[in-house]
This record gives sequence, C-alpha cells and structure tokens, in this order.
Amino acid sequence: MTTLERATSRPHIADRPLLEIAGVRQVYRKGDSADLVVLDDVSLTIREGEIVGLLGRSGSGKSTLLRIIAGLLQPTSGQVNWCGAPVSGPCEGVSMVFQSFALFPWLTVLENVELGLEAMGVPAGVRRRRAIEAIDLIGLDGFESAYPKELSGGMRQRVGFARALVVHPWLMLMDEPFSALDILTAETLRTDLIDLWIEGRLPIKAILMVTHNIEEAVLLCDRILIFSSNPGRVAAEVKVSLIHPRSRTDPAFRKLVDEIYGLMTQCSATERHERRTSPGFPGTGIGMTLPRLSTNVLSGLMETLASPPFNGAADLPDLAATLQMEVDDLFPIAETLQLLRFAELAEGDVKLTDYGRRYVDASLDGRKRLFAEHLLAFVPLAALIRRVLDERPSHRAPYGRFSGELEDHMLEEQAEETMRAVISWGRYGELFGYDEKTNEFNLENPV
Repeated sequence: MTTLERATSRPHIADRPLLEIAGVRQVYRKGDSADLVVLDDVSLTIREGEIVGLLGRSGSGKSTLLRIIAGLLQPTSGQVNWCGAPVSGPCEGVSMVFQSFALFPWLTVLENVELGLEAMGVPAGVRRRRAIEAIDLIGLDGFESAYPKELSGGMRQRVGFARALVVHPWLMLMDEPFSALDILTAETLRTDLIDLWIEGRLPIKAILMVTHNIEEAVLLCDRILIFSSNPGRVAAEVKVSLIHPRSRTDPAFRKLVDEIYGLMTQCSATERHERRTSPGFPGTGIGMTLPRLSTNVLSGLMETLASPPFNGAADLPDLAATLQMEVDDLFPIAETLQLLRFAELAEGDVKLTDYGRRYVDASLDGRKRLFAEHLLAFVPLAALIRRVLDERPSHRAPYGRFSGELEDHMLEEQAEETMRAVISWGRYGELFGYDEKTNEFNLENPV
C-alpha cells in the first residue's frame, strides 16, 4: 500500500473524544495590581485519529493551555476532562515534546528515553526493550550510548520524540517542537513524523501541537485553532481536508495559507477594536505592551514594502516568504507600523499609508521628526515620558517612575520589554535621552 493509500484509508476522526475543555480561564494574581488574564473562555475537543494545531502569536497562552491539559497547571476556572474524567493532576496517557529538547546531559540517549518508564515502575528489561524500539522508530538506532552533547539539534529533538512515545501515550502534546531547529532539519523531522503517523506506526491516538508557523500547521494538522491574544481565546477554527503528503506548491495549500493569514489579521483587528471600545481592557493606554523592535527593522520593512515587486502593498504570505520570516516575527513588525500609522493590515495584506511613504522618501532627519511625531501621538508611554520630563525643572526622571506604573498592567518581563522598546524608539526620534549608568530619562542629550 502506498503512503497516499494509507493516508486515505486511515480513520480520520473517531466519535469518542479523548479531551474535552470547556470555559477554561487562567488568571495570574498580581496583589494590589490588576490581574493578568492569560486564557479566557477556552473550549475545545480532541478526538481519536486527528492532529490539531494551536496557532497563534507568542504570549497568546497556547503553552499555558498545554500545561493545563497535561495536568501540570490547575486552571483558575473551567473544566478539563481526559477520557471522560476531570483532570486533577498529571494525566496518564498524555506525554509532551518540548521546544528546548529538555534532555538530561549526564544521561545517554537510552537512559533519557527510559526515564519516563522508570518513573512508572516499568521493569528494567521491559524498559530497555521499549526504549530501543522507540529510538529505532524515530531514526536514532546506533546512538543509544551517545550523550546529548554529541548530538545535533535535530537528533536531540528526535530523542525528545522517543521519550514522549516510549510511554505509549494516547495524546502527544507538542510545544513548538521544530522552532529551535534550522529550516532543513525541521522540514526533515516534520516529514518523518507525518510519514510515521499516516503509516500508523506511532503508538498514539492523537496529537495536539502548538505552533506559530502557518505553513507548518497546514502541512501537519487536520484542524487548526487560531488563538487571539491578550487574553488567549479560540478566535477561529479551520479544517484542513488536504490529503497527506501535502505540498507547499499545491494551489489549494497556498489558498489555505492565505486564508489563515487573513483570519489572523482579522483577529488582530478585533483585538484592537476591543481595546479601543472596552473600558479597562488590558493593553490600552499606558498598559499597551510594546515589542522590542529596532527602528532599523521597522524602517527595513517599510523600505521593502515601498520597493518592487510590492510597490507599497504586499500579501503577508508572499512577504514572509521573501523575507524568510515566520508569522511570529513578521506580525509584530507589521502591527507596530500599524500602531504608528505607517502601515495598515487587512485581510492578510499589509499596505503602506501616506505617512509610511513619506517616511521612506524622507532624509534621515526627516524620518526622525516624523517618527517622533507619531510616537507622541500614538504611543501613550512615550508621550507620558516626554510630558513628565518637560514638567520637571530638572528635566530628568528615573526608570522606576514609569516601569512601576507599567507593572500595574502587565508582568514584570513584559514591562521590561516595553520600557526597552520605548527607550530605543525615543532615542531614535530624539524625544528624550536615557542614561544607562543612572537609569534616568533626560532632555539634556536626547540622541
């Protein structure tokens, strides 16, 4: 039987749900500050025989949801049922593959793979046999006695897959398992995984994977759940009916990728509308999180858009392919340009505004002036810093004056990233200076 015949003959989705999630909400308490809502009203079902992808931006709560499903984190509210029973701790029959490999460097490949079975009390002889079978299945036969430092990144991740498979789970969770690998290695692993799946050689019933790579989701998944951010919600569901093996050059494949880009753009627009219209909604005003992007990157994208073949407007998938960027890298840049009114995002396209074209055509000094004007008009934190500096006789203010206020709205690490972004942007626009030695903003030398 050929691979294609096996793909079409495999039962696609069985009737019995393995996993049912209803109304899950995850909130992190912050003392006297506003609570941080990571997940809100998340509901989904995973059935036997399917690969489901959670697709969304970093920070949308996808990895948090995986930890809840695995029983490693108790949700603030909502229901998680595994095979019909409520989840109250680590679930038997669920395993996870991590982005960072998470191998023990002092253990051999065989010992790393055996570890889960040892924790389950499986006898040594059975442990060894099953571990060797798993190692052979994922293509590392002959490396049983090697240590992680002797392996390439792709080989280390294969060990991670073997360790997850050796316990014969019903559901395998994958948290961006290919994102730490180079492009060619990641492609090889994806191909090997899907071949093993459609041939029925994997000892699992379903896969739930987190990704921010749209093409990866379309290549592997039967269903794709698109997550919005701040807080994380299931904003849309896309069913993928393409037969395995799938080709990136297939017009139906490209069409689906374009549709998903459009849906993600639409989700982003919906989030911005909610922030504008909902009092106290996180991510507005001073509480707006900013990505730490250099002005060179922002300028570079505008210049790319202004040049042929795009001439001011581009389809996001085409732009991502040209720049060899993933959605998680491209969207923050495009959205920052939209925040600053230098570009517009709609239906999977990005288009320079008149301001964006003026910026591209301007001299260096002209670019700086225009950037400063838009920072003051559209980035409340930048406007606050400048106003405080103008009002103080010393024209100086400590870093903590603003970071403390941000931490009322976001996590400490988000506040740090936001502060570093506005420092860089303010310096470029010559709105203010910043002294790293004293950790103070100033108007003495705003360059």
